[in-house]
Amino acid sequence: MSGSLIIQQPGHAVVTDLGRFRGPRYGLPVNGALDQYSARAANILTANAENDPLIEITALDFRARATTDLLIAVTGAPLTLTVGGRECQQWEPVSVRAGETIAVRGITGGLRAYLSVHGSITAPELLGSCAPDTVIGFGLKLAEGTELKTSRTVPPIRQPYFDLPLFRLGLTKPEFSNHPVIEVTDGPDVHEFGETAELLFNTEYTVSPRSNHIGLRLGGALPERQSSGEVLSRGVPVGAVEVPSREELLVLHRGRGVTAGYPVLAVATSRSLDVLAQARPGHTITFRKTTVPEATAEHRAAMRELETLRATVNTVFALLGIGTSSSRAGLLAAANS
Repeated sequence: MSGSLIIQQPGHAVVTDLGRFRGPRYGLPVNGALDQYSARAANILTANAENDPLIEITALDFRARATTDLLIAVTGAPLTLTVGGRECQQWEPVSVRAGETIAVRGITGGLRAYLSVHGSITAPELLGSCAPDTVIGFGLKLAEGTELKTSRTVPPIRQPYFDLPLFRLGLTKPEFSNHPVIEVTDGPDVHEFGETAELLFNTEYTVSPRSNHIGLRLGGALPERQSSGEVLSRGVPVGAVEVPSREELLVLHRGRGVTAGYPVLAVATSRSLDVLAQARPGHTITFRKTTVPEATAEHRAAMRELETLRATVNTVFALLGIGTSSSRAGLLAAANS
């Protein structure tokens, strides 16, 4: 049976997924959830596919009313989550009864939270993704009264003994800091900055209020390009660190254009892009050099942890009869997935 959420306070929330991976070949940015780890975890905690649509909540408070019984999870930056007025935990599945209001308030220490609903959310797609694109004006706009359809309902799950927490899934939550350390590898044009390239690792940079999903703008001592030759526009990766002016450093994020004409000093790692997604204006950032093998190993370790979480969730949900058969065969399939 299907259900829905009625938006009561949209704040600055959008419906998104992990990104438009077919977009760059057509000149469109990948976009998608800026904190990919938190978004993946939210969907796994509700037994959805990792790339299913979910709600990305940025900075401002958010409220929505459930029209049916639902199962949700909220991940991302520390915040206050209430369901029907009772305070609930982040980073674990939470039951919502029909008529109850889900409220996300007081996002602190970071900038973004992710709300996933078991059965996912129905949203229009472009090139296989529902991720908003502000340049071409695509995306599901949320406003007061918007109804988000979900494909499944879940009867309330409550711990019968003193309402103790029901789930202990063993996921290590990311750390959130006002002074994050961002790991980067050498960019293809690092040699053009000569000795000034080391300023990147000896400077504390401040996040500008002009930062957005396209890129983070950082104030501080800037490396200077030593050569004066023209830089032809070419493809640039998500995470590219550029010096487009004498006023600020720019770290391109998932909304970046696929080509640019500035030298790329460094490239932020996948895990550090998640950290940058949680950087608020005024936060201070320092950079640390790493290698491609080290960055790859860190990313793979994070993905292994999420796969372990999925196996645990599949087993627990099968025992509870959520989204799968509660038979022995179903349990064995979940345990071996």
